[in-house]
Amino acid sequence: MSRRSPSPAARLGAAAAVLLLALAGAGCSRGDTHHEPGTGHEVATGSVPPATDVPDRGANGSDADVGPAAGTTVEIAVRDGRVTPAPGRVEVGLDERVTLLVTSDTDDELHVHGYDETAELRAGEPAELAFTADRTGVFDVETHGSGLVLTQLMVR
Repeated sequence: MSRRSPSPAARLGAAAAVLLLALAGAGCSRGDTHHEPGTGHEVATGSVPPATDVPDRGANGSDADVGPAAGTTVEIAVRDGRVTPAPGRVEVGLDERVTLLVTSDTDDELHVHGYDETAELRAGEPAELAFTADRTGVFDVETHGSGLVLTQLMVR
């Protein structure tokens, strides 16, 4: 008995199915159900106050001999399940240094999707997460324990 090879349409359908499964697995491992009402990904399209530019320090830690701003600092607070400022989008340049300063009233984990950067959040203690935005796109910044979207980083 001879075995027939799959038709081109069948091969294309199988390849599409594999691609969809790979894309589904690339997102947050907790799925869409981990967001509290009003804090989902769709909320993070508003605007937030401009981020603070943070200059590099000179060799002795002073502001002397410092050139133009080399990074962006975003300060976020989480209290009683609410994010301040409200979730929005922060635009940063490609290869810009980004510093997230997050204070939460509960222990949690801070996560920057796409960069797989994480930081432990301890209740009442500011956490600092700094990295270089070396990939373009829009990246969610979330807490994984409480499932809150804190902001989105738009890297251009």
